Amino acid sequence: MDVRREALLTAAMELIAEGGPKAATVRAIAQKAGVTAGLIRHYFTSKEELVRESYRWTMDKMTLAAVTALPDVETNPVLRLAIFVAASLQPPVVDRTRVGLWAGFMHGVQHDADMRAVHIQTYLGYRDLLETLIVDLQIEMSPGGHHTAAISCNGLIDGLWMEASTVPEIFEDGEILTIGLRSVGAILGVDLLAAYLAHEKSPQ
Repeated sequence: MDVRREALLTAAMELIAEGGPKAATVRAIAQKAGVTAGLIRHYFTSKEELVRESYRWTMDKMTLAAVTALPDVETNPVLRLAIFVAASLQPPVVDRTRVGLWAGFMHGVQHDADMRAVHIQTYLGYRDLLETLIVDLQIEMSPGGHHTAAISCNGLIDGLWMEASTVPEIFEDGEILTIGLRSVGAILGVDLLAAYLAHEKSPQ
């Protein structure tokens, strides 16, 4: 990605996380990114497009952080799912700035069609990856069961992510991770926590 475009996306993201979408004025974004306001028009047709793309970029980076944990682990499908869930419930995915950005955009998601489309696309991107990992477990389910399980697990992960990012100080170290692995595992009937702990203890 172009360094200046990335700087603009990062600046918009930080401003929205700190003060909501209204804080991300063209002048404020340019100042925070260390560029001229006119440069924004070079990369984006409007401030609204820049704001939408900063949201997409942030959500995609969260999914990517979970995905990039997968290639280096063995092909055991239980372990792959455990690693994916664990990555979704730890830094850098669990982060105050990211949950602040997410919260700042929720009004726009409800009232702006383009923002809603970005939200749906990023949600489905993560959920579909989760469903693929669930299918790989080869657990027998009723028709549509894997899809329903992915929605259930995604909702659980989202809730834990939101609380861990918002008020991390009220949880013990590793508490959210343990709850997440146990709970997703309980939904699917597999021991994700045992698989994850065994992997963490094994020589890397």
